[in-house]
Amino acid sequence: MSVGGSIIIPPSGFDVEFLKQFKQLILDHVARGRYFVLIVGGGATCRQYQQALSTVAAVSQIDLDWLGIQTTIFNAHFVRLMFGDQAYGEVVIKPQPPVTTNKPIIVAAGWQPGCSTDKDAVLHAEAHDAGELFNLSNIDYVYDKDPQAHPDAKRVEKTDWATFRREIVGEDWVPGKNTPFDPMASQLAERLKLKVGILRGTNLEAVRLALSGQPFPGTVVE
Repeated sequence: MSVGGSIIIPPSGFDVEFLKQFKQLILDHVARGRYFVLIVGGGATCRQYQQALSTVAAVSQIDLDWLGIQTTIFNAHFVRLMFGDQAYGEVVIKPQPPVTTNKPIIVAAGWQPGCSTDKDAVLHAEAHDAGELFNLSNIDYVYDKDPQAHPDAKRVEKTDWATFRREIVGEDWVPGKNTPFDPMASQLAERLKLKVGILRGTNLEAVRLALSGQPFPGTVVE
């Protein structure tokens, strides 16, 4: 599960009640014998740091990526501590080889420059032989174009990777770029034939439906 950083700490600040409910939802599924790999993004915090640094200094894209990775690690530490002794004792950085643990929750962060934590989530899915990945973002659906700029934008409920890459996310990675799913992650997910569900992470009913294998409000790419 790729958990957008802005789901954990939105620009408006922490929503403690949401975090409590999100934690309980995951723990309810743990009680049913499931285990989770949660890859935590940098979100708005990451972009604020990157934008500020770009304004005051001439830095490379790699420098901006490394700065972003550090924000994912910080956010991931928060999530790991939130789950207490149910979580593996360290934030996982390198996706492969997979961590061996009896803990039901593994919390991971960014790894290398050149992509977002979406790609890291795909790598973790590959390492754990998962055929499906959920991307908890701050949107209900993917649209064929920016709905804020284009009132005629149409929501996409289901699509294939070739169309998704060609018409929605493109091929190039830019640090801090806000896309429904990282272009680099999309390329790898297509090669792995991975099914990805993109949904609003703060809509806990949608998350519950997705985790239960039921139809959910969101976009499916496969």
